[in-house]
Amino acid sequence: MNGYIGIYSELTAKIINAAIEVHTELGCGLKEDAYEAALAWELSHRGHKVQRQVPCPVIYKGHVFCQDDEHPKRIDLLVDEKIVVELKAVCTHHPVFAAQCRTYLRMLNLPVGLVLNFGFPSLKEGIEHVSNPKCPPSSLQASETPSSESTSGGNERG
Repeated sequence: MNGYIGIYSELTAKIINAAIEVHTELGCGLKEDAYEAALAWELSHRGHKVQRQVPCPVIYKGHVFCQDDEHPKRIDLLVDEKIVVELKAVCTHHPVFAAQCRTYLRMLNLPVGLVLNFGFPSLKEGIEHVSNPKCPPSSLQASETPSSESTSGGNERG
């Protein structure tokens, strides 16, 4: 799903704009943790609650596995307790990136996530919207993509 309405549209647009700012400043070529730290700072500086490296439990048929430090995976960023943000820093797209994000959404019962791949010369090439088909809230629906101003950095270096 590439379009949202309501809070999800606004929040994903704000996250993308912050990510473009980070990419504009840092460029591509750094490791993922550098972008994670910078984006977390940028979003916090803009007034958002940002959690880094959030443990993702494995839930199977109502049973929670992998407690505490046993969590096999950690979510890069959780923004305002609503949006999962997975960061990459590679110069390729791979379907497993969205699949990983979608799994986190299912495990946390959240509707929306973003995969942001900082490995491209332009971040626009590395933005992927991800939705959880098992969690369609009333404020989330298929529509047009977020406005072009939300994904254009205007001053982004290419």
